[in-house]
Amino acid sequence: MPPEPSAQHVESAVADRGGAVIIAPVGAGKTTVARAASERIGGSVWVTGTVSDRVVPFAAVHDLIEVPDDGKTAAVLSAARESVADGTLLVVDDAHLLDHLSATLVYQLAVSRAVRLIVTVDPDEGAPDSITALQLDNVLPRIELDAPNVDRKRLDASVRDFVAQLPADARSALEFLAVVDPMPLADLSALAGGDAVAAARAADAVIVVGEAVLAAHPLYGDATRAQMSAEGLRARRTALYERLSARPPRDVVDRLRLAVLALDSDNPQPVSVVVAAAADALRLGDLALSERLGQAVLARDPDLDARLTLAQALAWQGRGREADEVLAAVDAATLSDTELMAWALPRAANQFWMLSEPERATAFLQTTRNRVTSAVARTTLDALSATFAMNAGRPGPAMEIAQGVLASPDADDTAVGWSAAAAALSCARMGRFAEVDALADRAMEAQHPGLLRFTSGFGQTTALVMSGELDRAQELAQQLTDFAQMQQPGRAIGEILVADVLIARGESVAAAKLLRGAAEALAPTGYSWGPLAWMLLAQALGHQDEMGEAAKALSRAESRHGLKSMLFAPELLLAKAWTTAARRDPAGARSSARDAGRAAERGGQSAIAIRAFHDAVRLGDIRAGDAIARDTAGVDCVVGALALRHARAFVARDADELAAVSGAFADIGMMGAAADASKQAAAALRS
Repeated sequence: MPPEPSAQHVESAVADRGGAVIIAPVGAGKTTVARAASERIGGSVWVTGTVSDRVVPFAAVHDLIEVPDDGKTAAVLSAARESVADGTLLVVDDAHLLDHLSATLVYQLAVSRAVRLIVTVDPDEGAPDSITALQLDNVLPRIELDAPNVDRKRLDASVRDFVAQLPADARSALEFLAVVDPMPLADLSALAGGDAVAAARAADAVIVVGEAVLAAHPLYGDATRAQMSAEGLRARRTALYERLSARPPRDVVDRLRLAVLALDSDNPQPVSVVVAAAADALRLGDLALSERLGQAVLARDPDLDARLTLAQALAWQGRGREADEVLAAVDAATLSDTELMAWALPRAANQFWMLSEPERATAFLQTTRNRVTSAVARTTLDALSATFAMNAGRPGPAMEIAQGVLASPDADDTAVGWSAAAAALSCARMGRFAEVDALADRAMEAQHPGLLRFTSGFGQTTALVMSGELDRAQELAQQLTDFAQMQQPGRAIGEILVADVLIARGESVAAAKLLRGAAEALAPTGYSWGPLAWMLLAQALGHQDEMGEAAKALSRAESRHGLKSMLFAPELLLAKAWTTAARRDPAGARSSARDAGRAAERGGQSAIAIRAFHDAVRLGDIRAGDAIARDTAGVDCVVGALALRHARAFVARDADELAAVSGAFADIGMMGAAADASKQAAAALRS
């Protein structure tokens, strides 16, 4: 489609939907269309993704926002979003080349409608998840340009020839941009010379936008780097580092950009500076950059801080074995109490979850507790022990440990965060719903690590579902997912919470869609959420009578389940029950559902036992009523009372009461349970 009509389409999309994503391969004119549309609308601000900026968090949007020097990813993104003026027309060119956090910010701005957006994307290049989600989630309409048949090999060859034939001075300017693109005009003029910049502009190799210079096409930088020697690239990096480090860095983005430049230059930064940069990258959620910086420090001076940061970056990428090797090299006998705690806590957590060695982790934690002398250290270790106990399927003991920590004057924020989050989920599964919100609030006030927010949140959604407040449960679960944005594994865990509510609603198709992606995203990690995702997926597929896929999901759940996910043993048995039901084996399905209820009871998880025994009733079990009565005697909640009514009406074959129960389930949004009770009412009428 010609540029002018395309520009009109983009202008209309911005007016009607707040923006558009222009999709076209290299050479198809997507930047031209974006420029024409922005000129028609007026008042635009441009951001361009580049290869060099892709490795530095927030680099692409650095001139647009304020990036605070503290706070973790979600808080930093929130502050960044608020610093963008409402109603701005933001043009994001070559969005597939954005760094992850810039891409996440663009996604947030699109969802919140804080700005109007024109985004250009090359479909043949890998894009950050957030940019892909703009299209897949239908946040912004797609406008695909009719592209001429472009022979990519011929295009690449043409670009290589263009770069090779540039005058030496013009090529010099492009070589600096091959390392840092875009660059302030003053810096490039000082480094390459004003004549070189003028020659590069005259050759159409670079363009100047305001006070910045950038390569006229992304392929020019790629071709230039490919034609430079390692020594040449190193020399350019060294010169750039010397120039850019001569002035104080503006913020964390500048510090990280300098750290990246210094890595492969002749000017290595002091170890303490690189360690701080690695910690900043970790704080912002850029695990790959944190790992790269951490590895560089380890090669020079493997101090404790460097090892701790690197180990976390590796573990959070699911590389637990490598993280353990980094931490195992520390001589614990030489550490002070403070250092011992900083080392032991991540090592124990890595052993428990990432290495799937909970027994070893528990023993290591106890050994460490016997070594430390301070009350604060012991309390923090106890808090992690509470988390271990809960995950191991012992919510009662977990509660006892957590309550001791929360009552202690020696509990620091880390201890409060771990223990309160574990207590919130334990209480919910035990049926002590009245305590859940206060514990979750206390965990939040402690500003505990991000993933623990999902632990306490799962306690809250569980309590809300059992209280018959499914709308509120789904809203909270979605808020937690949105809190994670596109960051993994947080987003996947949030989607598990949403899917759990959807299964309770009877919306198994929507639940399965979320769980497929969540299970795959969590597969490389060791989090106990991973097995739970497969368990819930098998349940959702079983509800749909998808026998084959349910069986595969169940098999994966069983192979990944162990002591670290024993809290979810009832869910595994329910997965087996619904998979068996899909195989048309009602007796086997009822037996597995009863087993799930008994497993929950043995673990003190009365609320989960009610859900499991109610599933048995839905599957046609006439013996589950006594168990539900036993569990609801200590757990007063809406769903428990309805489950007991359902069980008794089913045994009595009371069609009227079954119909009434069906209506009551429908009233609170549990449409799957309502449908099953309705079918049983119809069967009772026929008998």
